[in-house]
Amino acid sequence: MGRAFEVRKASMAKTSAAKAKVYSRYGKEIYIAAKAGVPDPEMNVGLKRIIEKAKANQVPADVIKRAIEKAKGGAGEHYEEARYEGFGAGASTIIVDCLTDNVNRTVSEVRNCFTKTKSKMGVSGSVTHFYDNLGLLSFSYDNEESMLDALITADCDVSELEVEEGIMSVYVNPTDLYKAKEAIESLLKEVSFDVLEITMLPQEYVSLEGDDLQQFQKLLDMLEAVDDVQQVYHNVLL
Repeated sequence: MGRAFEVRKASMAKTSAAKAKVYSRYGKEIYIAAKAGVPDPEMNVGLKRIIEKAKANQVPADVIKRAIEKAKGGAGEHYEEARYEGFGAGASTIIVDCLTDNVNRTVSEVRNCFTKTKSKMGVSGSVTHFYDNLGLLSFSYDNEESMLDALITADCDVSELEVEEGIMSVYVNPTDLYKAKEAIESLLKEVSFDVLEITMLPQEYVSLEGDDLQQFQKLLDMLEAVDDVQQVYHNVLL
């Protein structure tokens, strides 16, 4: 199985709690984009693109609308990005991306997750060099040759393209994510994206068993419960 299988499986097998987390994550991102410019996706490219990603992740229209309306209302919330990296059980590595209005609170809560699971936070850059920063698009299609031709014609920097069980996953330079999206939509008029995002993909995966697996799962569960955590990337096959 290719590495996209794990990404796709994680994206599609969401519990109700995980869905709520996804909605909250995109709600914040939409709010920030709307506050940074005009709160109208037709006049704000950044906002339009985040809405497209939200829709690809099945975020309901009312969640999107509430975030935009909140920005229109002039709410004074301010968020900043924060990234934490660390090492878990076995040979596991983890990247935690956050949006926070209080960095001291967030780093304390994230560090607590690592400490209580016998894991270790690292310094900035200690883990990210084991990962590739890529744009990922996943959708139903199986003709690799025609897709590659369309992407090359659109001048997309394609890192990899693979098909598994009728699902195609396209990896591109992050700056080409929306160029690739437009090329795919030109070829496939009714395409629906299962995944449309910029992500961090591990260069190698590891398997954990027994206590190591339990500790790692506990770490993921604890991080999931932290409100400021937006996204968690890791190298463990689950």
